[in-house]
Amino acid sequence: MIRQAFRANPWAFLGPAATQALAAALVTTGLGLTASLDGVPPDNGIADLGIIFTLSSAYLTVLVVGVTMGTAIAGQARDMALVRTIGATPGRVRRAIAAQAVLVALPATAAGIPLGLLAGYAWWHGLAGAGVVPSEATFRVYGGTVPIAYAVTVGTSLLGALVAAIRPSRLRPSVALTEALVSRRGRGRVRTAIGVLLLAGGVTLAVVISGFDAATADQAGLFVMLAMCVGAGLLGPVLLRVTLPVVRRLGPVGALAADAVTARARSLSGALVPLTLAVAFAAFTVVLGTTTAHVTGVAAPAADRWLEYSGTGAYTAFAAVAAVNTLLTVMHARRRELAVVRLAGGTRGRTLAVVVCEALVVTSTALAAGAAVAATTLLPLLHTALGTWRPWLPVSWLVAGIAGTTALVFAGMVGPAAAALRRPPIEVAG
Repeated sequence: MIRQAFRANPWAFLGPAATQALAAALVTTGLGLTASLDGVPPDNGIADLGIIFTLSSAYLTVLVVGVTMGTAIAGQARDMALVRTIGATPGRVRRAIAAQAVLVALPATAAGIPLGLLAGYAWWHGLAGAGVVPSEATFRVYGGTVPIAYAVTVGTSLLGALVAAIRPSRLRPSVALTEALVSRRGRGRVRTAIGVLLLAGGVTLAVVISGFDAATADQAGLFVMLAMCVGAGLLGPVLLRVTLPVVRRLGPVGALAADAVTARARSLSGALVPLTLAVAFAAFTVVLGTTTAHVTGVAAPAADRWLEYSGTGAYTAFAAVAAVNTLLTVMHARRRELAVVRLAGGTRGRTLAVVVCEALVVTSTALAAGAAVAATTLLPLLHTALGTWRPWLPVSWLVAGIAGTTALVFAGMVGPAAAALRRPPIEVAG
């Protein structure tokens, strides 16, 4: 069963493997910084940087790796239903899914640990060059890096995979096969309720931390954003449908795109968690810096700016790669669907235009959700620290952010679709 899953879905596991490798690298870098900063004088002001980075990396990894692995396993719903119809027990299905998650995570983590060490050395060199740490201080490898990295990546992969397999493995075989072929309506009430709860809790915490000092509020704001981004991801099916009435007005192409998003809302929402994280992280850091400089007329010291942007850049890059990988997994599962559209008379250009419309829906939803999360966290801090509710951002930076997000989504959706449409549809459908 495990061998057949890898043979039938090799590309579906490539995305989770890449995400797990980056997660292992992020955790390895954080642990190295924690060990290295032990030797830095306590009055340096960054003694807690390594711990904060490590905890944030672990928290981010739990969210993102679990989502990407869960998306890959959810794509096997039909396969799980088929093996259930030939006598496989729910326990056997779950054990096979767990084995898949472990077999993907082990080599991915092995590749990510040395990558994290190289990144740690490079970042430490940058910290020394910017004057953040003494030039005589050296980067050290944390002794428990390997077991901790494996525990984080394997654990989160198992969790995401097993959660995705709960319902398909427990349903009666006939029901499981029916649901794998026809989307079940009326589901997701618990998911929606949890999403609303996380968003409401994030708003409340954002108001609470606005009364803290700047450093504490900034650190706590990261975890508020993470919780709200998960909430937005859980509400993804609802959020994705908000723009569909506008999309349907674009004619037949828009109507087909709206129907496709409706049918794939649950799988596409898996990409909203890392996409919203990437947009929110980048927006929070950039707007905080530009607004502070605009209001006070004084730019932050180069060392502080380098430290802030480098850390945020690492989180944003990780979330962006995870988003692209999740979208690639979703689009790979749609190859036959696109081929059927071609066989039904759709031209290559018309079919690709439908995917472009879908990508624009995902992009606009991610931008709106990310901006809302960043604003909820940022505005109370700006009012407390600077006495203003008005963030300031140069238009060029805004355009760059929109273009970057669009490029990410198009790389994960339009690029794979264009490649799939170059093959004869009868070959793909068969």
